[in-house]
Amino acid sequence: MSFQIRVILMVGILICLTSIAIAKSGTATFYTPPYVPSACYGYQEKGTVIAAANPSLYNNGAACGRRYRVKCTGGTNSIPNPCTGQEVTVTIVDRCPGCGNNQLDLSQEVFSTIANPNAGRILIDYTQ
Repeated sequence: MSFQIRVILMVGILICLTSIAIAKSGTATFYTPPYVPSACYGYQEKGTVIAAANPSLYNNGAACGRRYRVKCTGGTNSIPNPCTGQEVTVTIVDRCPGCGNNQLDLSQEVFSTIANPNAGRILIDYTQ
C-alpha cells in the first residue's frame, strides 16, 4: 500500500473517531418507576439503566436501543455541586414528549448515580 493511501486512510479513521467522541451538552431530569410500559418496548422490562429521549432525538423511534454515555457537568439551580463525578451508559427505551432539545429524562437510579437527586435538573454531556 502506498504512503499516500495510508495517510488518507489514517485521516479518515481520525475523522470518524473525532466525530464519535464529540459530546453534546444538554440537561437531564429523572423519572421514577414503574418504567413500563415504554414507547420503545411496551411492557418488556429493560432494567433501570435507561433513559427517555427528547422528541428530536427520539425521532419516531429511531433512537430506541441506542446507548449514550451520560455525565453530569453542573447544576441548574441552588443545589451546590450536584455532580458525583461518575458517568453511566444508558439505553434509550422511551420518549419524553415534554423534554426540550438536548434533554434526557434519566431513570431515577441513573440520575442518582451521576448527581444529587435533590437537584432535580442538571447540566450534562452525552455521547453515543
